[in-house]
Amino acid sequence: MLPPPPDQLRKEALRLDLGGYQLQVLRLHPPGPAADQLPTLVFLHDSLGCIRLWRDFPARLARATGCPVLVYDRRGYGQSDAFSAAPRTPGYLEAEAPVLRQLLSRCGIHRAILFGHSDGGSIALVAAAQYPGQIAAVVTEGAHVFVEDLTLAGIRAAQEQYRSTNLPERLARYHGPKTEAVFRAWADTWLAPGFRRWNIEGYLPRIQCPVLVLQGENDEYGTTAQVEAIASQVGGPARSVLLPGAAHSPHKEAPDETLRLAAAFVQNVLAKSSAP
Repeated sequence: MLPPPPDQLRKEALRLDLGGYQLQVLRLHPPGPAADQLPTLVFLHDSLGCIRLWRDFPARLARATGCPVLVYDRRGYGQSDAFSAAPRTPGYLEAEAPVLRQLLSRCGIHRAILFGHSDGGSIALVAAAQYPGQIAAVVTEGAHVFVEDLTLAGIRAAQEQYRSTNLPERLARYHGPKTEAVFRAWADTWLAPGFRRWNIEGYLPRIQCPVLVLQGENDEYGTTAQVEAIASQVGGPARSVLLPGAAHSPHKEAPDETLRLAAAFVQNVLAKSSAP
């Protein structure tokens, strides 16, 4: 068999049992033995996301850095099993960090660079604070560390779109019969009066790894106060970038610039980790 061309990634789709439920996982393996020695790029999707909604961005970042990739559907999303019957609590994001750690262990991943979008960015920050030995770096994209009025206004606008447009049908392409539960779990949780006090800023000083904080200048779900809070409070080195013309999903709205920034950040992390 001929060796794969340099830019070819070997894809591996898995369903992993995490104790009573299964998660859908996609792994991308760059060619060559050197990739196995590098941290794995782990992608954490947003509140309505899944593996497929990342499109080709994880593969592009794998090719740009040479790092292997793991992308997964959290429980309740995409092709993973449905949500637990228990009601979602205000601590649902923090509760995902131990799940991530279990997933990394099951996949034999000892060092990870997390790329988290929105809810996924919040989960990435909590995980980096709790498991510093496993997390080499974090990229956040539109992450939240507290609740803002703009966030709630954006969710109310999304509720109206869900009622009056084909948004349910569009989401059903990815979440199937779980679509209603996915949308309600997000909107109803964030708009509940008790969630207004949600705040994870206390985790930030415990994060010692490098952090790249990305946000679109036109983010409809968060102000620059989120960026400033993360960049100023993490314990390790941090850089923040506002992407012109982008909204809440820069990897879709400004993919080339987001890729350039993320790849340069990852390459710098790799260079420093290999320095004598």
